[in-house]
Amino acid sequence: MDSTDLRILELLQDNARISNASIARELEMAPSAILERVKKLEQKNVILKYTTHINPDALQQKLLAFIFIRSAEGFTCSRETAQSLSKISEVQEVHHIAGEDCFLIKIRTADAASLMYLMRNSLQKIPNIASAKTTIVLETVKEQQLLIIPNK
Repeated sequence: MDSTDLRILELLQDNARISNASIARELEMAPSAILERVKKLEQKNVILKYTTHINPDALQQKLLAFIFIRSAEGFTCSRETAQSLSKISEVQEVHHIAGEDCFLIKIRTADAASLMYLMRNSLQKIPNIASAKTTIVLETVKEQQLLIIPNK
């Protein structure tokens, strides 16, 4: 990737709805050249998808929790357990982590009762989960998916 590709990524990350024409104006290039570069970035899996950031409160998903999960398998936390966690719709992220626990998951639900329901009816049914330690977020100061794009 050259500096032009990095600048394109920066503009798209800031606003995924930006038009090729707007990017072209910003970079003083032809829109067709921008389109070609964006297609190549998609083909190389540099750009994975385009998303919309939705306010969770607008959908009554006001409770954010992080759960540390310990597996009965010990250090050999299975991909099967990770996949089972990933299939739970309220689970936004699944991370295989180092340390005493195997996984860290991020969950959004409406309230504490719905979190408890999810833990009893989804997490508890995954065979290799030995324990779960839940942390409920009181306030989010910063939450983002933006990556730092280096300057070339």
